[in-house]
Amino acid sequence: MKGDRLVGLFAGIGGLELGLQHAGLRTSLLCELDDGAHAVLRERFDLAPSMFRRDVTALRVIPKARVLAAGFPCQDLSQAGRKAGIDGSQSSLVSHVFRHLSGRAAPQWLMLENVSYMLNLEGGRAMAFLVAALEGLGYTWAYRVVDARAFGAAQRRQRVILMASRTEDPRSVLFADESHGPAFDDGVGSVDPDAWYGFYWTEGLRGLGWTKNAVPTIKGGSRLGIPSPPAVWVPATGQIGTPSIEDLEALQGFRRGWTEAASMREGSHRGDRYRLVGNAVCTDMSSWVGRRLKEPGEPLDRGRPLRSGQRWPRAAWGSPGPQRFAVDLSMRPTDVPFDLRATVNSLSPLSSRATAGFLSRALRGDLRFADGFIGALQDHLDVMVDGNHGLVA
Repeated sequence: MKGDRLVGLFAGIGGLELGLQHAGLRTSLLCELDDGAHAVLRERFDLAPSMFRRDVTALRVIPKARVLAAGFPCQDLSQAGRKAGIDGSQSSLVSHVFRHLSGRAAPQWLMLENVSYMLNLEGGRAMAFLVAALEGLGYTWAYRVVDARAFGAAQRRQRVILMASRTEDPRSVLFADESHGPAFDDGVGSVDPDAWYGFYWTEGLRGLGWTKNAVPTIKGGSRLGIPSPPAVWVPATGQIGTPSIEDLEALQGFRRGWTEAASMREGSHRGDRYRLVGNAVCTDMSSWVGRRLKEPGEPLDRGRPLRSGQRWPRAAWGSPGPQRFAVDLSMRPTDVPFDLRATVNSLSPLSSRATAGFLSRALRGDLRFADGFIGALQDHLDVMVDGNHGLVA
């Protein structure tokens, strides 16, 4: 019986699946091509060897399951990626998900996750492709952009979660919760001496890499495979540094050391764990979905008609009929407190080279930061140079 079973495609290091397991679902198959991620899955999930698969294109049959979850590749859809669109060599692989949505063995629920930028890239063509395919298969669908901070993760990570079903109402999962708290404070202007501020030292001229009491979106690293974790400024001490890979795992909701297996395989390199953690799904986010699958709620907003050609909103739903609806809900369905200081155990000083490069770009750009941050960067650079730390990468 499919009962509470879960199948994960494009599983990565298991963020979707682990979060859903926390809500009571049981994983019965995981498919992931990447060698490092596959090693992590085999280490962390108690499944028979035959239930770990690699190539989604060769996966003909999946076990009966209540949920089919897929965090399909985002490289072609990400603002920081190739921007090739839904037809890109990676993101187009989502079409293999649809092969498993017909017939008697089809899962009760489909859960997709991807970057929020997909709603804007190429006029939202990726989302149009997804919902049209689902409608053609007889599915009712709903999606919502959510921020990982809403679930207690000290990371500004905005993602689209899409739920679809032939028999159930996905609005009862995604639209039943809404926080009534204030908007997230990204911390520009007056500095809070008790706060920690996260930023991306690889940016400076433009980007979204600045936030208060959290880190910006954890990325997979550079295109050369060089680790590029976010940095943190501690105004009270003047400290500027980067969290460890174990801290980044915790910021994604995994236990520390979750990805160790990736670094122990032959041919691994130092950037592997950073890449896998940056590409992962935040488990706190998928746990929220799992809880609502277990206990559906009443939709808080039924929506208004979504006109043809209108930009994709932050939340919407539709069905095989001709009408689609925009929904007025925030990216903050819940209001779980988050605390960067409680998650990050240690900071390694940001190198002279990284500090100097970011400072140069920030002085030339027009990004806004908390008061005193630019001066703190200069002070940190002076200490790093005077302390003979050297110009290291």
